[in-house]
Amino acid sequence: MITLNNVTKKYSADSYGLKDVSLLIEPGEFVSIVGQSGTGKTTLAKLLIAEEIATSGKIEIGGWDITRIKNREIPSLRRQIGVVFQDFKLLPKKTVWENVAFALEVAGVPNKRIRDVVPQVLKIVGLEEKHKRFPHQLSGGEQQRVVIARSLVHRPKILLADEPTGNLDTLNTREIIDLLEKINKFGTTVVLVTHDREVVNGLRRRVVTLADGQVVADHSHGKYLL
Repeated sequence: MITLNNVTKKYSADSYGLKDVSLLIEPGEFVSIVGQSGTGKTTLAKLLIAEEIATSGKIEIGGWDITRIKNREIPSLRRQIGVVFQDFKLLPKKTVWENVAFALEVAGVPNKRIRDVVPQVLKIVGLEEKHKRFPHQLSGGEQQRVVIARSLVHRPKILLADEPTGNLDTLNTREIIDLLEKINKFGTTVVLVTHDREVVNGLRRRVVTLADGQVVADHSHGKYLL
């Protein structure tokens, strides 16, 4: 599903995001990518969605070599990868429904399809009763659930969550992680980028640890070791 072969991302002569990283994530896995700030977690996430391009090495998503992806191909890639960030990036003047629908509208999806898909994803995240509310009327956890719903509209094979609980309290954090596990049970590959020790240790799933841009540990049922 996701393969990195000897991937390096170099920013300057003495600044690296990643150094010679090789990694395989199988379809349907739930993998936590952990490490201290500046260890390469965010660089890895950006490479997977082609926000940045590797200096050397090879990256494949579902057998598609995206190492030198063309700009016109990036939208197609991002429809295969649902993305959830720490900052919600919701449109403040649009309702929950409209925020989720917007992700389909910009892709040119017909209105009938939008009317079918939006209720489905809102039900998955438990917000079907709040579809008329605006972001400021929601809790932080609810706003993040809207983001997750929006990330699911294209039925992605992969969900990339980069610090999705960074702005949330303990209760909302637990609810978001439970939701990610639910989505994973549907068969979606989940890549969780986080520095939250409690979340990682509670999951007891595969943990890949980065330090200085390199993979220093990879355990199938791991803990946050650093």
